[in-house]
Amino acid sequence: MHDCESCGMPIENGRYCQYCVDETGKLQDFDTRFSRMVDWQLRENGGDRAAAERDTLAYMATLPAWRDHPRVKGTA
Repeated sequence: MHDCESCGMPIENGRYCQYCVDETGKLQDFDTRFSRMVDWQLRENGGDRAAAERDTLAYMATLPAWRDHPRVKGTA
C-alpha cells in the first residue's frame, strides 16, 4: 500500500486513486481536483469555504502531483 500522489488516500497500486483520475485514467486537472477536495473538506469538517480553500492549497502543496503547480507553490 502507498498513498495517491494527488490526494494522499491509501491505494494498492498506481500513482493515483480512482477519485483523482478521469474516465480515461488520466489525472484530473487542477481546478477539478481542487474543487472536489475543498467540497470534501467542507462535508467532513464544516467551516467556511475560504478556510477550506486555504487549507486545501496548503495540503496539496505537500503532494507530489501538485507541489510544483503555480497555484500551490509556496503554500506549504
